[in-house]
Parts: sequence; structure tokens; C-alpha cells
Amino acid sequence: QVQLVESGGGLVQAGASLRLSCVNSGRTASSLAMAWFRQAPGKEREFVAAITWSGAYTNYGCSVRGRFTLSRDIAKNLVYLQMNSLKPEDTAVYYCAAAVGELRTTNLSEYPYWGQGTQVTVSS
Repeated sequence: QVQLVESGGGLVQAGASLRLSCVNSGRTASSLAMAWFRQAPGKEREFVAAITWSGAYTNYGCSVRGRFTLSRDIAKNLVYLQMNSLKPEDTAVYYCAAAVGELRTTNLSEYPYWGQGTQVTVSS
């Protein structure tokens, strides 16, 4: 079973940086494609970034491309989202998602495993 735990959220000023992390803390190791989505109050859940199991493929949403960088430590089942030049519009709950295998998708319905989310708040 896969259990995802996000961390690293917080309250920062515009222009600051944060690094989010997501780990599969389940006892059974899996080869996982991983992704980040975010959801602001009253808004739809939005694709942020994705990375395949091999790390050879990454994809970013248009609103974060050039500011956010996704990387992973395969040995530790960790994925990192480095968030630079944060804007108030980035304020949301950020969710880690995962799927077994070398998945390449931005569709949230194709990710069966989800964390509980971590709050990111960016002040003006």
C-alpha cells in the first residue's frame, strides 16, 4: 500500500522560496510516478508538476513553469518541489499524488494515491 506524506508548506512573503517534499511512507516500496496538484479555496484542483519514476521526464503547469523545479531521490521514494519567486496566486493546499509505473500524465484522475496536502500561503 502507498501512503503519501507532504511537508514543507508554510507562510512566506511574495518573492520567497519554499521546498515541498513528498515521501511514500508505506511499508511496501513501489516504483511510483509522482506529481503535485494544488487547490485554492473555491477553485478547481490544478496540475502543478509531474515526474516519472526514472526522472527522465518532467512536466510543469503553465503558471509555474520557470519558477518551480521538480526532482526526486529514488532511493528514498522522495520527490521535491522547489518553489521560487512565489506569488500570492500560488496560495493553495498542495497535494502530492502518485501512480505505479512510468506514468506521464497531468490528469488527476489517473493518480490513485494522494496525500493529505500541505498549506502554502504567500502574502503580498
